[in-house]
Amino acid sequence: MTGLRYVYAVCHPLGAPLQADLTGVGGDPPRLLTHHGLIAVVSHVPERDFAEEPLRDHLADHDWLTGTARAHQQVVDALTAVTTPLPLRPATVFRDDSGVRVMMEEREEDFRRTLDRLQGRVEWGVRVYDDTGAGTVETREFIDRLHETFAAHADVVRLRPARITAPRNAPQAVLDAAYLVPRAESEEFVEIMERVKGDVPGVRVELAGPWAAYSFVDAFLDDDVNA
Repeated sequence: MTGLRYVYAVCHPLGAPLQADLTGVGGDPPRLLTHHGLIAVVSHVPERDFAEEPLRDHLADHDWLTGTARAHQQVVDALTAVTTPLPLRPATVFRDDSGVRVMMEEREEDFRRTLDRLQGRVEWGVRVYDDTGAGTVETREFIDRLHETFAAHADVVRLRPARITAPRNAPQAVLDAAYLVPRAESEEFVEIMERVKGDVPGVRVELAGPWAAYSFVDAFLDDDVNA
């Protein structure tokens, strides 16, 4: 099949095969491209959508971006079930297999170091909302204690600025954090959330995951994350 090469992730050789009916961006099944013992997970995408100029136009199309991101995530989620992937940004595209191998050659040391740091770990996301909007001392203490409890089970934590996107006087996120967690600790993460439900009236905790470690990949490649 002709077309450009869309790269989803880089990983070590898989311990189990990907599901047989898995499809990626544009409906093309992903395949594994091996280089020096590393695997790039790729599929074919048409130049009419992913060459430089049409891709630039598509980046302003919300529906197109949403569909592409969903298909990208579907492949990364499937990889996360069988290995520890290093996910690349959506719409990472190369001319052909040779271009992918050149990229892997140039970044091989960084990829190997990052995969070693991610091995056996997944990302959990936590958001906490203060539905009362009051910001009481009790609420702040609860959030700090909850974060400390989650962080105790994580190797690395990234705190993001609380996203205040709701209308005025509507519930606002007061904690938005990502935790890099050994798979063995994931069950405890879920149990923590179950235990704290309803502890403080008006405070809502949302737990999402487990995911591939999107929030940590760039920082690990830059070697700029503190444990």
